[in-house]
Amino acid sequence: MPTSQKQETISEIKDRFSASESVILADYRGLTVKEMQQLRVKLRESGAEVKVYKNTLTQIALRELELPSLDEYLEGPTAFVFSEGDPVAPAKAITAFMKEHAALELKGGFIQKAVIDAAGVKAIATLPSREELLAKIMGSLVNPVRGFMSMCNAPAGALARVMQAVAEQKAAA
Repeated sequence: MPTSQKQETISEIKDRFSASESVILADYRGLTVKEMQQLRVKLRESGAEVKVYKNTLTQIALRELELPSLDEYLEGPTAFVFSEGDPVAPAKAITAFMKEHAALELKGGFIQKAVIDAAGVKAIATLPSREELLAKIMGSLVNPVRGFMSMCNAPAGALARVMQAVAEQKAAA
């Protein structure tokens, strides 16, 4: 029977997993305290938060939430990167940090309650962010309107240029 402190931790883990859109698991062995703080800052800037929990307590919380098992990824020290928003930004931040710090190693994670491996996290990091996708969609919607407006303005512009040329010819004569 877990102690009351462990029950509180399990409850906290359950709350975090329930509220998060994505959770990335990473092995942080070999990182210094300063590097871990840098990682926390980078991830906080991308809208994510890093927590470290005991693997056994995490397994209990996942069972109680009836989520898929992460047992294969819960070996050794594990840092959990929780993100309630866009899952792409934290994946990009952690992969960028990994390029600078070889000691950090991806294990896998959850994206919208589906288990993914380390390759899946890296693939998500290559996707454009939600804001970039929205900007592309808006650009696609605006381009036809812009083309139509140019087409509508073309005859008026041509008429203005002809009138200007006639005025210059009369002024020269």
